[in-house]
Parts: sequence; structure tokens; C-alpha cells
Amino acid sequence: MSNDYRKTPEAVSDLTHLQYEVTQEDATEPPFRNAYWNTHDDGIYVDVVSGQPLFSSTDKFDSGTGWPSFTRPIDGDAVTTRTDRKLWMTRTEARSSGADSHLGHVFDDGPRDAGGLRYCMNSAALRFIPADRLEDEGYGRYRRLFPHSDSPTTPTTIEEQS
Repeated sequence: MSNDYRKTPEAVSDLTHLQYEVTQEDATEPPFRNAYWNTHDDGIYVDVVSGQPLFSSTDKFDSGTGWPSFTRPIDGDAVTTRTDRKLWMTRTEARSSGADSHLGHVFDDGPRDAGGLRYCMNSAALRFIPADRLEDEGYGRYRRLFPHSDSPTTPTTIEEQS
């Protein structure tokens, strides 16, 4: 799988109406009525536009907000942030670093023992790859995050996969 995580016209044209509104027009989907707010399976979440790995289920937690929430990105450079002053307050917007997709916002009310951040994401900006499908979908280097998940292959490190 390529590590070139840019936005292409083809990828954007394949988005659903909601995915387009969220990732390209900075919209927000409804809480508790989205695909991943209550998902507890092992796996990773990738940018629906580019396939860039963004978050791991190992860093997901129930924030009670109705959106999938994570304590950190899967890799330090996967998510960029910028100041968002579109509403009545100043917030920190989260975007994928590769395709510049709007993902959601970052707040400082996350679990203190995990750094204190809450990456509050829109499910419409994400695609979930179950741990047992990582190799098949080209994300085998992240298999090491789930050593106890059922898998036909032996877990390896990211360095061994590179």
C-alpha cells in the first residue's frame, strides 16, 4: 500500500454526501447517530479520503459525547491542528495531515492519565479497519498494536514492516 496520503479528485467523488460535508466543508455529524461512537472492536481508523492511518482503538475511550474520542493520533504527524473561530468560541480543529480532511476537534478534557486530550472525531471522516484485516488492507505494520487479537499472522513491529 502506498504511503502517499493525498486527496485525489476520484477519492472525493466517491464520498457520500455526509462524508463530503464533514471532510471538505468542515461540518459536524449528529452525536450518537454515527458509525463509530460506540465501536469497541480492535483496529485502526483511517482517513476516509486518503486512507491515512489516524487513530487506534487502543487509544479510544468513551467520552460520553456521542462521537468517537481518542487520547492521541496513531502517529505523531498523522493529525494537524489549527485554531477554529467559526462558532461562538475558539476551538482547536483536527485535520488529517495528508489529505487535509476535516476530522473534528481537540479538547483538553480527556483522561488525565493519558495526556488530558480528547480528539473528538466525526465517524464520517473515518473508515475502520478491524485488527484481523490489517494485513489484507495494507496496514500490516500496525498489527503489533493488537497482539491478543485473532490473526492468521504473527505480530511484527512497524520497523520490520517498513
